[in-house]
Amino acid sequence: MKLPLHALHALQAVALALLLAAPASAQIAPPGPNDPDMTLDARTKSAVIDSLAYQLRHVYVFPDVAERIAKSIEKRRAAHEYDRITSAKEFADSLTAHLQSVNHDLHLRAGYRHEPIPANDGDGAPPPAEIQREHEADRLRNFGFEQLRRLPGNIGYLDLRAFSSDPDAQPVAVAAMNWLANTDALIIDLRRNGGGDPVLLNTLITYLTKPGERRLINTFYMRQDDRTEQFYTAPYVPGPRYLGRPVYVLTSHRTGSCAEEFSYDVQTMKLGTLCGQTTAGAAHPGGFVRLNEHFAAFIAMGRPINPVTKKDWEGVGVVPDADVPAADALREAQVRLLGILKDKAAATDPDRAAALTRAIDDAKKLASEDPDDFERRRPPAKH
Repeated sequence: MKLPLHALHALQAVALALLLAAPASAQIAPPGPNDPDMTLDARTKSAVIDSLAYQLRHVYVFPDVAERIAKSIEKRRAAHEYDRITSAKEFADSLTAHLQSVNHDLHLRAGYRHEPIPANDGDGAPPPAEIQREHEADRLRNFGFEQLRRLPGNIGYLDLRAFSSDPDAQPVAVAAMNWLANTDALIIDLRRNGGGDPVLLNTLITYLTKPGERRLINTFYMRQDDRTEQFYTAPYVPGPRYLGRPVYVLTSHRTGSCAEEFSYDVQTMKLGTLCGQTTAGAAHPGGFVRLNEHFAAFIAMGRPINPVTKKDWEGVGVVPDADVPAADALREAQVRLLGILKDKAAATDPDRAAALTRAIDDAKKLASEDPDDFERRRPPAKH
């Protein structure tokens, strides 16, 4: 689909404005390709811990909690708990487990990379080569847009694996929503989505709201600079809005961070129905900080404040409206949506109602999916 030039310019302007204001994104994801391990000495491990403790105390969203977490890893060092570890991978896993043990913050983690991690340019921006590296990784994943399908009964299906912060994700989102525009119901599958950036979330949420409405989606408090940032639906999106039709959002224990926000927003804004499992419970946005040439940490630097509930889902997750095993959520959503469409068609189109009845019978026979696809995977704790 080729957008009109004025529409593309309008979309790019909205996306750029949101990008400039966006808090750092967060994503819970499994480890990347296996890097070669590295042998660490005591001096390197101690320096990483010093750097990590410093960053926690200066940027973690809750200063009192930051102090507790920093002291906990310093105490473990003093007790020689890290002395036996020589593997960089094991050290990163141990730090992650120990960081999360204090207040169970799923965003807070340490990471190791064999390839040297470049220092930023002094104003927080990563080097151009690192930006290009991230762009290419996102492009190869189609910016998180895994699959589009039209299911029986004219139900649209979007399998979204990430909320990409890359500006090139915006036209992909527009193309996806326009492709889905002629369906009679919609399923957005976030069961394998670990999160990402609120800019793409805003675009997708806007398609589910009425034109001309400027609805507050979320407010973020960021400890740095002691500031708050508000996110609203956009006044314009290219193509028709997805209105007047039922929307289901599928969730699992792996649904995290920005994917949880999308689920929470849909629920609190009454834009659709959540079906599946309670989500991961990782609400606080943040960013990666470089600890040394081979270690970095993701640290939560802010917290969302939902305009309806005045709170967030940290530590508790987002509870679905229809609580079913994640492996059965797609089948359950199809059966429910087909039933809604059948009831709507019954009075005016008996042939379609009969076809939808047959589709319901077929959907009920669908096999459960692999439950392991929807479970969180964490590195084992090292003690």
